[in-house]
Amino acid sequence: MKKVMIAGGLLGFLIGVTFGLVQGSAWPSILWRASVATLVAGMLMRWWGNFLVASLQASHIERHTASAALSPSPAHAIPSLKRSVKH
Repeated sequence: MKKVMIAGGLLGFLIGVTFGLVQGSAWPSILWRASVATLVAGMLMRWWGNFLVASLQASHIERHTASAALSPSPAHAIPSLKRSVKH
């Protein structure tokens, strides 16, 4: 998750610097805006990454549950096998 947050911060910094240069702002103003954009983008990427991981885990659990409900157990697949086995 740290890598996602760092990538978001880097992306935010680059966006902040690019917008500052396009507007023709002074360097202190560009760095201030880029720093704020870094913080915001990093936090948004962390939130999005957590949301994505939680959604993927829920999907995996849901698929596993659905496949387990659909596949018959070996005892139900061959009823005569259950009767012939004596303990």
